[in-house]
Amino acid sequence: MSDEPEHTAKVEPLRKPLPCPECGHPSHREHYPFCSDRCRTQDLSRWLKGSYAIPVAEDESNPDDDGRF
Repeated sequence: MSDEPEHTAKVEPLRKPLPCPECGHPSHREHYPFCSDRCRTQDLSRWLKGSYAIPVAEDESNPDDDGRF
């Protein structure tokens, strides 16, 4: 063993941490894009309950559609 100090490399992130989509705190690498396991679980729960949905508007401008299949 030598008396030289061990050098540890500091890894710089490639980009700034984005805010957590649930609470707005800075995101963490292990829970990205969330800040914690709690926020990640809340988001998953909303997806599974169907809280996130894309609204569908009926397109009434189609002249070929007479209501029959």
